[in-house]
Amino acid sequence: MNKKSDISEEKHNFQAEVSKLLHIVANSLYSDKEVFLRELISNSSDACDKLRYESVTKPELISNDAKFRIEIEVNEKNNTLEISDNGIGMNKAELTENLGTIARSGTSAFVEKASENENHDNVSLIGQFGVGFYATFMVSKKVEVISKKAGVDEAWKWTSDGLGNFTIQKSDREIRGTTVVLHLKKEEKKFLDKSELKVIIKKYSDHIGVPIIIKGEKEEEINSASALWTRQKSEISNEQYKEFYHHVGQSYDDPWLTLHTKVEGKIEYTLLLFIPSVKPFDLFDPARKHNVKLYVKKVFVTDEMPGLVPPYLRFLKGVVDSEDLNLNISREVLQSSPLVQKIRKDIIKRIFKDLKKKSEKESDHFLSFWKNFGAVLKEGLYEDPDMREEIFNIAKFKTTNKSEWTTLDEYIKRKKETQNDIFYITGENEQTIIKSPQLEAFISNNIEVLLLTESIDSFWTNIITEHKGIKFKSVTQSSQELNSIIENNSEKDEGNENNTDQDNNSLVALLKINLQDQVKDVRISKRLVESPVCLIADEDSMDMNVEKLLQQQGRINEISKKILEINPNHELLKSITMISKEKGGAEKLKDISFLLLDQARILEGDPPLDPQLFAKRLSRTMLSGISAKK
Repeated sequence: MNKKSDISEEKHNFQAEVSKLLHIVANSLYSDKEVFLRELISNSSDACDKLRYESVTKPELISNDAKFRIEIEVNEKNNTLEISDNGIGMNKAELTENLGTIARSGTSAFVEKASENENHDNVSLIGQFGVGFYATFMVSKKVEVISKKAGVDEAWKWTSDGLGNFTIQKSDREIRGTTVVLHLKKEEKKFLDKSELKVIIKKYSDHIGVPIIIKGEKEEEINSASALWTRQKSEISNEQYKEFYHHVGQSYDDPWLTLHTKVEGKIEYTLLLFIPSVKPFDLFDPARKHNVKLYVKKVFVTDEMPGLVPPYLRFLKGVVDSEDLNLNISREVLQSSPLVQKIRKDIIKRIFKDLKKKSEKESDHFLSFWKNFGAVLKEGLYEDPDMREEIFNIAKFKTTNKSEWTTLDEYIKRKKETQNDIFYITGENEQTIIKSPQLEAFISNNIEVLLLTESIDSFWTNIITEHKGIKFKSVTQSSQELNSIIENNSEKDEGNENNTDQDNNSLVALLKINLQDQVKDVRISKRLVESPVCLIADEDSMDMNVEKLLQQQGRINEISKKILEINPNHELLKSITMISKEKGGAEKLKDISFLLLDQARILEGDPPLDPQLFAKRLSRTMLSGISAKK
């Protein structure tokens, strides 16, 4: 390669979503501009941590410079601010990947959310996607990143003005690491004031375990430069915990819960874990992982160890530091280590202990957590049977009888003496399912029903059959217990004066004949009060909503036939019964039979069996009624 090509500049366009993000960040996020320095220092700290770990097996990487540091240099003449580290550095491909794209799921949702925020005064959105580097464009008209990867001879420079593209070219850099050069906007000269920088560093980055130095005539370490989790709890302020959470979790919200404990005994390790107060956009993305970093003797090992934290606690952020794990073994072997499994169990145990305490003593505060992460926690009901009881102990539910949230134990205390089951209904939202005709008799007879509106509810209710010896029972299934409860509550048969048992049986027989290919059975309903019809499943069949969900996912080919229940006390059914007694009534009832079935399907949120036939039958029936009145 000739000399000219060595220094040639390559021009690249930003990923589309990065361009949108840069515009939002650079032009609209007016508050807390100083956070750019926090982000750059955090990135430098991470780079040092990564190299410290790599050097365990490759000591030659730091042989010439084993003392990690972060240096900040002010150049008032050029109006520039430089942040440098001697960490692991980046090669050309890493510069392009890390600074030119956002390889995080949910970025589109983030950009959309940020775009909708007219004032754009909430910088917290940035941290949810690990894109804090781009905050530099709030204060800079141009940003340069010069980096040399440890163990590599070549250095590269990334340059951008944040307006849609960036350049990559070879550069000169003697030592490993990365330097970020900010060409500040005229109105941001305050960030050249060393006293101002010291205040910002102490505020946001005092917890950083790498010395932070402001270069000048008298160089001094600004931060404490000790790993926060190694200090005594009594020595750490709430503000320090909060800023460490921002650092380790790449978050801007305040932690909902902080757990800091040191475990001593046969094995020793320290936990500093946080539960966020804000739900991440990508919480339910299949690719999402926890954000708990593993350290061994203060040396960063990995933030990608699935075995350390179970998936249903993936909202956790923080640090685990062990004194007993071996740095020299591979991450794969480390994952299966009995010590890691012991730490995992302890994390679960301690988190649930604190959650239970919160649920009992700070119920309103706990409810904010449950609304954010309850759906994730319920994944543990089938992922971790050993913790099933613990999850049920803190789980919150909405019901038909209470506007407030309730626990399963509270539900059980309130249930009727003759009630043997925990009744529930699943659906997309509370407003829709509360109107379900299948609930009418339950509500009128004051039989409490759990309203389960999370997608996960359809799965765990299909796997877990009981709680404390009491069975879970979907209201979409046939229930002899419901019938007996209703019979015990009232022996009255109001409004049925016009229909005899014989009339009802005749109507049921006709409907069965007409709908024999479409339904499993037709029955007189005890659950319907206001609605004329509804569909239910057999007592031993799958919950109807679960079945539909499985079909949508392609896990079953077709929906099983349902039972059509009719309400003989409804005026519509009384009129239909009268038609069935008329000469030629059986023929008229053919269209009406299918219309009743389609009505029941519509009430379930499903389309008619055949929309065209439905329209024709409806037209014929309406025309017949109109003609009869003439």
